[in-house]
Amino acid sequence: MGSKAKNPIDAHVGLRIRAARLAAGLSQERLANALGVTFQQVQKYEKGVNRVGAGRLSDSARILSVPVSFFFEDAEGIGKPRKANDGLMAITEALSTPDGIRIARALARISDAKLRRRVADLLEAMVELESRGAAA
Repeated sequence: MGSKAKNPIDAHVGLRIRAARLAAGLSQERLANALGVTFQQVQKYEKGVNRVGAGRLSDSARILSVPVSFFFEDAEGIGKPRKANDGLMAITEALSTPDGIRIARALARISDAKLRRRVADLLEAMVELESRGAAA
């Protein structure tokens, strides 16, 4: 029996669950306990391996204090080759990591707009240097 390919929408919803969970400061185990499933099941949801049912998605939204629509935001272009969609997916993936959440929270706490731009410029310069180093 062959393995099924991940559905791109399930993968997107999983990344959004992970981002909301990290933003809420919950571990996979705490979310799993609140949902009445194992933490392995939450891992499968977050990786898009298992589809999240409507009831469980509604419970997840309540526990994570987000609207159900949050899980589907920016999903309309998933699976279609578009450059703009690449940027949205990169943002979703970045916010689905603990470091991405830390950076976003720290950036949000900077009230000076000029300083925020300088931090963003610094991050972009670091990425540019890293890509040049990888290309060499």
